[in-house]
Amino acid sequence: MNILMLTNTFTPHVGGVARSVESFTAEYRRRGHRVLIVAPEFPGMPEQEVDVVRINAIRNFNDTGFSVALPMHPPLGDRVDAFGPDIVHAHHPFLLGVTALRIARHRRLPLVFTHHTLYEQYTHYLPGDSPALKRFAIELATRYANLADQVFAPSESIRDLLRRRGVTAPVAVVPTGVRPEHFAAGDGPGFRRQAGIPEGACVVGHLGRLAPEKNLEFLAGAVAQFMRGNSDAHFLVIGSGPCESAIRELFDRAGLAERLHVAGVLQRQQLADALHAMDVFAFASTSETQGMVLTEAMAAGLPVVALDAPGAREVVNDTVNGRLLAQATPAAFAAALRWVAERTADQRHALRQAALATAEAFSMPRTADTALACYEALAAGPHPDASSDAIRWEDVRNFLRTEWEILKSVARASDAALGTSLFSYAEES
Repeated sequence: MNILMLTNTFTPHVGGVARSVESFTAEYRRRGHRVLIVAPEFPGMPEQEVDVVRINAIRNFNDTGFSVALPMHPPLGDRVDAFGPDIVHAHHPFLLGVTALRIARHRRLPLVFTHHTLYEQYTHYLPGDSPALKRFAIELATRYANLADQVFAPSESIRDLLRRRGVTAPVAVVPTGVRPEHFAAGDGPGFRRQAGIPEGACVVGHLGRLAPEKNLEFLAGAVAQFMRGNSDAHFLVIGSGPCESAIRELFDRAGLAERLHVAGVLQRQQLADALHAMDVFAFASTSETQGMVLTEAMAAGLPVVALDAPGAREVVNDTVNGRLLAQATPAAFAAALRWVAERTADQRHALRQAALATAEAFSMPRTADTALACYEALAAGPHPDASSDAIRWEDVRNFLRTEWEILKSVARASDAALGTSLFSYAEES
């Protein structure tokens, strides 16, 4: 099968969507499928890439590290035609997501859309952030989903949320799988020595982009509260981002700066080593759509302490493989970390085994099976003979219909966000 993926973020950008696209692509190719990825240019991208088309983009948009693809990319059509896709898979509802919709409609191909992100949680990256902009983000994603033939939700929580928001297209739960073998072994003691962490310390760990939407001020405060009552505790943070300075300042004020270790972005074996240097994984984000970093931590045998939120609740089984907290207070979070730290050796072993079992249940081969089954069902659908004059005329109609659908989607989202009928002409169609 030939699978065309269009995404606004891809390597070397570090983020959940880029990692998801990369992971699924590797698994599909391992099984003999072809994948062509269309993505914007990013600083530091490889000079040579296999089946990746880079689109001219504004790099480091608004100092966020993201790239914004420019709207015109005429050579893309020839490359897509040469590839001959069976499926078009969009990973965003805007920018290259609109390109994906045009490609799918014009070539009469099935369109799949993965609703990776709660976009309303990220509008602070845009100029003019407001409640209306958040409503627009929700409406735009919802209406785009209803233009797709199949929607992938990364978790049951997001599937249910999409239904409540009015998504009527078919929705399948397809989380990004983890590769347990990539995290099974790691030199934890060696990483501790390198980071200056004592061998017998209790290490609370965190992995992810250090950004405001990750609720890191809450997390840092809760971990610091736990550490004040445990002189052997250290905090190991893997990642980078705009919140790093705020985390450091909080630990400075708490007199805990010497027990905070920020290791930056790590990959492959270094990441596995860092996870194996931890005793418990702490996660406080409420903006996730799936528990990707949680399953990676569990693949290293780590129990997880997390707030009860989408993504986390599908992964963390309270008191079995960690703690899932309904009470979102620093005191409750610190108490949960203390609960893990006070487990006996046998109890810690049971937590570890349960974490490993959870990671296996979310393995990439299993999630890829689900995605490919959806692809195959869509690709097996009826496809008209493109040779007839009637079909060539239908191509023109499809083009006009697609442009109208895009216009209506944006107009209706704007109306819903603004609470006006400014674009009511689109509603009359």
